[in-house]
Amino acid sequence: MLVVIALALLGTAVALAAEQPAEAAAGLPAEVKMAIAIGAGIGIGIAAFGGALGQGRGLAAALEGIARNPAAAGKMFGPMIIGLAMIESLVIYAFVIAIIMTLKI
Repeated sequence: MLVVIALALLGTAVALAAEQPAEAAAGLPAEVKMAIAIGAGIGIGIAAFGGALGQGRGLAAALEGIARNPAAAGKMFGPMIIGLAMIESLVIYAFVIAIIMTLKI
């Protein structure tokens, strides 16, 4: 459910990020500007929440595996860091989209 909401918000971000003439962007109604700002805030909030949950679960699973088999710590460390970086990159992408949306105001 959370993924569907996040994808819907990110899909609207792409539509709103389309290039517009400066005159058209300046003449946006206040309601549209407010909706863009709220959408950007909600989008980055959901992305940060989902990223934090994913990182927490991934780190917990890796530490549990290391606790069960300490000899495998070296083999688990690399994939764990790569996974955490990929999760964090999704949050950064959402942040960039939120900034692009906010700059359209």
